[in-house]
Order: sequence, then structure tokens, then C-alpha cells
Amino acid sequence: MRYRVLVSAPYMQQALERFRREFEQRDVELVVPSVRERLDETQLLPFVADIDGVICGDDQFTRRVLEAAPRLRVLAKWGTGIDSIDVDACAHLGIAVRNTPGAFTEPVADSVLAYVLAFARQQPWMDRAMKRGVWHKILGHTLGERTLGIVGLGAIGKAVARRARAFAMRVLGNDVVAMPDGFLQETGVRMVDLRTILQEADYITLNCDLNPTSRHLIGSEEFAAMERRPVVINTARGPIVDERALVDALETGKVSGAALDVFEHEPLPVGSPLRNMEQVLLAPHNANSSPKAWDRVHRNTIDQLMAVLEDES
Repeated sequence: MRYRVLVSAPYMQQALERFRREFEQRDVELVVPSVRERLDETQLLPFVADIDGVICGDDQFTRRVLEAAPRLRVLAKWGTGIDSIDVDACAHLGIAVRNTPGAFTEPVADSVLAYVLAFARQQPWMDRAMKRGVWHKILGHTLGERTLGIVGLGAIGKAVARRARAFAMRVLGNDVVAMPDGFLQETGVRMVDLRTILQEADYITLNCDLNPTSRHLIGSEEFAAMERRPVVINTARGPIVDERALVDALETGKVSGAALDVFEHEPLPVGSPLRNMEQVLLAPHNANSSPKAWDRVHRNTIDQLMAVLEDES
């Protein structure tokens, strides 16, 4: 085979049989390691010495890994986020980085609103009580009574705002980028600083990228500033929230709940206190769940990988 391609993205691995004939016809030999969620630096090193391309998930492509891969020409990220890739090292070494921007905007935005509705209407907790034989009416709220704070108004944050507007929520937004006037008029979003969101929001959803400025963006100081005991929703990247500080905030009542699809360490460690907290909803990094969206990403990732490998210019 002409090209050796490492496939470490779990979703792509599950779909490989559908594309195996295409890879064979295009002279691609696939290297498919066992992956539970992602590969760290040590796990990647044995595979990279003679590969030409990678279809990766959230694997740790550090400078050490990249320098150990002299033939590597392209990292095709299955999905959007590339925070686990040392993009500066890639640029220095001439390795192309490709991804699919906006890949999961709709399913992730749906997931955020599902969490908001679950807490507002208390559906999971009433269900649990009923199944224990307890007939107890738990107080709920209509969304029109509540304020949503959105941290990060990229494609997903904007989609969340549009959904929240349909429920007549008051929506506060925060982003380092100025928002188009048309979007603000359409959604009624009021742009504010982060502290205002911490003080005024009943639900705070994190939809920003993970980068050096957003790591532990929500920590002890931010939880202390929360005045309305909000629900914190994170479907972006785990390290945006300081998990130890979140656990403290939940235990002390500074926040009334949390909905978490992502974590600082994935899979979530068995001993995490979050697993035993009644007011926390957990999911296994699955907010992107959508077969149609997955299919689009499969196709786009393969196309971007091969466009670089087959470019002989």
C-alpha cells in the first residue's frame, strides 16, 4: 500500500467496514489500534514512526509524538475541536491539520436545551421518586421565568440562543468576538461580561473553545460569584471547568446542579464524587450523538485526509 493511515477516532473505527474498500482502492493501509476514548502521548508513540496520515479523535498529538513521525503529512480530526493537537508544532513540521467546523452544532445545541428543560421541569427527579414509590410534587419553572447565560457564542452558542429564544428565555451572552447586529436582533441576546452572567443567570452553558485562556475559566472564584445558585452545563471541553471547585460548589450549594457531557479526565474516573451526586446529570461525551451528523463527518474527514495525501504538488 502507498499510504499508511492511523485511525484512532473511535467513531470512525466503528464505521470503517463501510469505507474499507474505498481505502484499499486508494492505496491506503489502515492501522487501527485499540482505543477506549482517546490515546495519550505514550500510547501513540509506538504507532507513528511510519504513518503518512491520521484520522484522530481527541488524542494527544504533542510535539514529542509529531517529531517521532517523520512521514506524517496530515492529521484529519474527526469532529471540530483540535485542542489536543500541538498546532504550532504541526506548522513548524509542515503537518497539515484538518477538521470539520460546525460538525455537531445541532445535536449539541439540542443537548444543552434538553439539560435546561430537565432541570427546569425536574423530570429526572420526579421519575426517580415515582419509581421509588414516592408521590411528591417537585417545584418546576417555565423557561420564560428564567435567565440563560451562554459563554461562547460560536456556531453552537448561537444555536443554543435561538432555541432558548423560542422558549421566551432571557438570554445573556459572553464572547471575545463581537456578535453581528442581525443575530442580536434576531435572538434578543444581551452581550455582557462574564461576571454579569455569573450573577444573573439561572442556567450557565459553556460553549467556548478550550485554549490557554479558557482552561479553568470557571473555578473557585467564579463559583463564589454565582448569586442565583445556577445550574452549570458543560458540553464543550472538560478542562473549561475546574472539577474540584465544581464539586465544592455543589456540596456547599453555590450551584444547584450540573449537567456534564465532558470532563477533565475521560472516561470519568470511577472514584469521581460527581458519580454520587443526586443533582448532577452525567453523559459519556455523547452530546454529538446524531447518525446523520456522524455520516457527514466520516465523509468530510476522509475527503480532507486524502486531499492532502494525494496532492502531489
